[in-house]
Amino acid sequence: MKSATISAGLAPGKTIGDGIDAMNAIYTKLEKEGVIDNSFDTALSGSSRDYAESGSNTMFALLLALILIYLVLAAQFESWIDPLIIMLTVPMAFAGAFLSLKLFNQTWNIFSQIGVIMLIGLVTKNGILIVEFANHMRDAGKDKSTAAIEGAVMRLRPILMTSLAMALGALPIAMSLGAASTSRIPLGIVIVGGIMFSLVLTLYVIPAVYTFLSRRKHNTEFEDAVTESKVPEEAASAAHA
Repeated sequence: MKSATISAGLAPGKTIGDGIDAMNAIYTKLEKEGVIDNSFDTALSGSSRDYAESGSNTMFALLLALILIYLVLAAQFESWIDPLIIMLTVPMAFAGAFLSLKLFNQTWNIFSQIGVIMLIGLVTKNGILIVEFANHMRDAGKDKSTAAIEGAVMRLRPILMTSLAMALGALPIAMSLGAASTSRIPLGIVIVGGIMFSLVLTLYVIPAVYTFLSRRKHNTEFEDAVTESKVPEEAASAAHA
């Protein structure tokens, strides 16, 4: 068995991910031309192997975070639909994160991946505020459309305050303020861009989706209170008659 080690350096402005993609493209080209066959095997080493392993671990953490948050919300709201409505904030935040990376010419690396995982917990709280308040309004007897609109309006101030606080807190990272902070720029850009992009869309998308998907909830405590309040009135009416 023979082996060969191929080493290469990165061109200016390129990342390890770009280098791995370039090597895979060369391998695929040689395989199509018949230069190499199935008897050849390749393996990464050094920093390239660390990058590939960290990437797979990050994706696993991302999927695990989505599943756990959905299950926790399902237990809290006692519904499978409400957590689904709340989780719609996540793809909106992801879209804002990727657009921000593209706009500021940043790369998809371990820091931006960590930022995306952080976004899951940061943006779902906006949906929780709207959906929970809308459920309370529906328990009070209001229809879905009115409850969704009032939920977005009444929760606007806390949503703005918390979102702006988190975005401003991550702004120094995005601006590379501080010693040896250049490598963490994608982390800050992902957080700021994802939060702000999701903030704008959440106020419109979540109430609209809530109107279509949310099911009627019956608040037994509220109904019992209404029933008990009617009993004395009926008894008084009967006595007067």
